[in-house]
Amino acid sequence: MRNWCRWLYSPEFNVVLFGFLLNYPWEFLQVPFYRDMPQAAHWDAILFCSRATAGDALIALVSFWGVALVSRNRRWIVQATPWQVIKFSAFAVMITIGLEWHATVVAERWAYAEQMPVIPVIGTGLLPLLQWIVLPPLIVWLVHRQIR
Repeated sequence: MRNWCRWLYSPEFNVVLFGFLLNYPWEFLQVPFYRDMPQAAHWDAILFCSRATAGDALIALVSFWGVALVSRNRRWIVQATPWQVIKFSAFAVMITIGLEWHATVVAERWAYAEQMPVIPVIGTGLLPLLQWIVLPPLIVWLVHRQIR
């Protein structure tokens, strides 16, 4: 493999790539569940969802590194065990709970609409949590297929 394209097959690049590609439509599908988003100007909503998706890609990368640290292997994703996939999701869920709390309570960057089911006690919306339960196994599968 040529040195200039080696990064294309790195786990990190592929986690970010597939994390972005899978989370982008999810962000748009969540729009009705956030207050003021359905009424936002088209371009403003696109920018908001794009920034959120970039953050999702970063969450995926940090979660990947968390599993790599625990597994002591940054190529764990090539032959991921079910426990590693669960840890990948768990890291992402924990990060999401913290970020959603900060964004909705501390910084008041956004608010949930009435339609958003909210998890009691932690106050996090159900859809952002489902996002990190549903998408990580798909990210792992796609990355595995890409770099194996």
